[in-house]
Amino acid sequence: MTTVTPPAGTITIAGKTVSRLGFGTMRLTGPGTWGHPDDHDTAITVLRQAVHTHGITHIDTADAYGPHTCETLVRHALYPYPPDVLIATKTGMLRPGPDQWVPHGHPAYLRSCAEASLRRLGVERLDLCYLHRIDREIPADDQFGVMKALQDEGKVGHIGLSKVTPDDIRDAGKHFEIAAVQNVLNVIDHYDPSLETCRELGIPYVAYRPLDAGALTKTRGVAESLAWLLDKGPHVAPIPGTSNPRHLAEIAEAVKGRT
Repeated sequence: MTTVTPPAGTITIAGKTVSRLGFGTMRLTGPGTWGHPDDHDTAITVLRQAVHTHGITHIDTADAYGPHTCETLVRHALYPYPPDVLIATKTGMLRPGPDQWVPHGHPAYLRSCAEASLRRLGVERLDLCYLHRIDREIPADDQFGVMKALQDEGKVGHIGLSKVTPDDIRDAGKHFEIAAVQNVLNVIDHYDPSLETCRELGIPYVAYRPLDAGALTKTRGVAESLAWLLDKGPHVAPIPGTSNPRHLAEIAEAVKGRT
């Protein structure tokens, strides 16, 4: 168990009470979310400090980050995982090269990615697995169906959706209970109708790019940007990311005492 008081209070996601402020691992790779970090040891330090120094117990990753780099880093840094830490990952994205993202929702591919994530993370069941994107070229019901099958088989504990519309949320909800929705939201990309849908349905809303990949730290500041998100409702959980221990400390300090 972690013993540090979580910044910004707590939220229940995928059956676990975790810190409302999460940590996104996307920025731990090389440029373009591709390859390995410039400094492997610093990446490990950032992950360990997030959990053990700053009390962040919601760690977000994906098989596509690297690809595979971030899941491997998470295992290296945190395994065996403290029981109160939620490790969330994603499936369903091809990476042809740096800064290239191609949704691929063929059921066999979704299954193979999720099963590979199990091995990389060293677990028998993924705490929370998001459908990284809905592939609009493949019937959504087929994609939802394989996610539910993975859950029924015990390979996925809880299922989430990423970058989805209110209609997507309602359609997916016919197949499985949605543990979380992860969409982009920040003071620049400030409107997402799914935010209200999640509020209505009682679904945690995980905000990625809460600092707009660092751009907002130069204009509005970390504290103001995160406060804007936290004020959107108790169902909102931002997941800022960084590869710098000092910036991580600044992020945690910016929301200390918030609920």
